[in-house]
Amino acid sequence: MMDAVLFYLFAALAVGSALVVIGQKNPMYSAFALIVTLCSVSVIFALLGSPFIAVLQVIVYAGAIMVLFLFVLMLLNVRREEEGARPQGGRVLQVVALALVALLGAQAAVVLLQVEPGPAPSFDASTRAMAAVLFSPRYLYVFEATSILILAALVGAVVLAKKEL
Repeated sequence: MMDAVLFYLFAALAVGSALVVIGQKNPMYSAFALIVTLCSVSVIFALLGSPFIAVLQVIVYAGAIMVLFLFVLMLLNVRREEEGARPQGGRVLQVVALALVALLGAQAAVVLLQVEPGPAPSFDASTRAMAAVLFSPRYLYVFEATSILILAALVGAVVLAKKEL
């Protein structure tokens, strides 16, 4: 019973802070709200019986990735979004955004309608099982591509910051 209460509490916190991430005009506040979202998701993983993924969520995403993200925000000196500033083609973007939200809702409905009632399938989220999957040759390319992507983003941020000086 207490697990269910904690699950719904942290799920609501994750959804609420995710809404703050996309609704906030100040990018620093959005970044801190994203940290709250990631930590809430970590608690949900822990409640679902996956402590390894919960710890990885905090260390990798809420820790390393968010520090890099905040570093780039500070390096670029990103300011608060102006109240009247609208991108060109604002109406078109709104229509596209609504279409994408409708598509996401349709996909979620299809997935939920295919779920069969009954006990949830079990999975092994132990450190040994996760390491065997993550460090297999199947995911080697993904790790390398991610590291190159992060390096390219960092170099791009430095180039953008240097142009302003």
